[in-house]
Amino acid sequence: MQKQVRKSSFGLSIKGVALAAMLACGVMAAGSAAAQSKPKIKLAYAKCAHCMSMSMVPALAQNVEIEGINFTAGSDALTALVSKSVDIAQVTYLAYVSGLDKGFDLVAVSGQVNGGSEMLVGKDAKLASDDWAGLKKLVAEYKAQGKPFRIAASRGNAQDLHMRGELAGHGIDPSKDVQFVNIPNPSDHAAALSRGEVELICSVEPFASQIRMTGVGKHFAYPYDQAAGRLTNLIVTRSDVIKEHPAEVKETVAAVVKLVDGLQKDKQGWINSIVKGTGLDPKIATEALNNAYPDYRMYRTQTRAIAGMMKDLKYVSGDVSAQAEKNMDYSFLMSVTGKPKSELGY
Repeated sequence: MQKQVRKSSFGLSIKGVALAAMLACGVMAAGSAAAQSKPKIKLAYAKCAHCMSMSMVPALAQNVEIEGINFTAGSDALTALVSKSVDIAQVTYLAYVSGLDKGFDLVAVSGQVNGGSEMLVGKDAKLASDDWAGLKKLVAEYKAQGKPFRIAASRGNAQDLHMRGELAGHGIDPSKDVQFVNIPNPSDHAAALSRGEVELICSVEPFASQIRMTGVGKHFAYPYDQAAGRLTNLIVTRSDVIKEHPAEVKETVAAVVKLVDGLQKDKQGWINSIVKGTGLDPKIATEALNNAYPDYRMYRTQTRAIAGMMKDLKYVSGDVSAQAEKNMDYSFLMSVTGKPKSELGY
């Protein structure tokens, strides 16, 4: 007598259902294991219009799980990197050179975005845009009256360096002719200018756009006519991370390259990340990106020039231009883009 096979309500045998369930569980377990087996990287970035786009990098990664960590300033991201709290960080060219001067183990592996600096004066200031002769005359008048001509910036950020180099290039000695007021958090720049605590300010986007669009101040100049040009951000890591996790570094660089390529075509995600990260109006975020230039290339010659300018301005104690060049590792960008380093800023 033939043994009757029990059927499920969907017509499958009980053994079949059990087998299918086991296979399904196996597939899910394998998928979960694959997800869990992905290597992890901690990525630090700062809170500025240019930097906030880094929040999109984790979603662009393929074979590595990236944890993006947002810091108030790039200097905090650098501190996290050198203290080994994170593996990779987005910092400024200035922070890169300054870090090497302090003996930190830093290796640059990619660019990210440039620009973001703007010099502004109070809304009632009698200075036209790019009127450097007028500014020089005004500074001299303050000096003759025994009053300090006060300039605000966040000491140590890219905008601070851009502005000091620009002043020197126009015959205004940043160490003798003016008085600097350090305001670490750029979100406080607008209030300082509004209260008349400073005559001029060099701020970072999106806060520079906020100052203009809210009527607190008006544009004076973009400080890009100096050795650093408009270079701003680098992606850096440490030599031990490269030695122990080269594949993860490559995957992270690949995600940054995807980010930059995407930002050049569609900035909406970037705008959203700024609004989410800073709480500013989308119109301000949109305006800020008119002063942003996504670029994954690393500029070797200009990096040496930045190191030289930082030494001249006494930002660093020694000449680290040779080391700054030596520690720019183009291999990851070359591998990801398929381009020779001659096309990657070398």
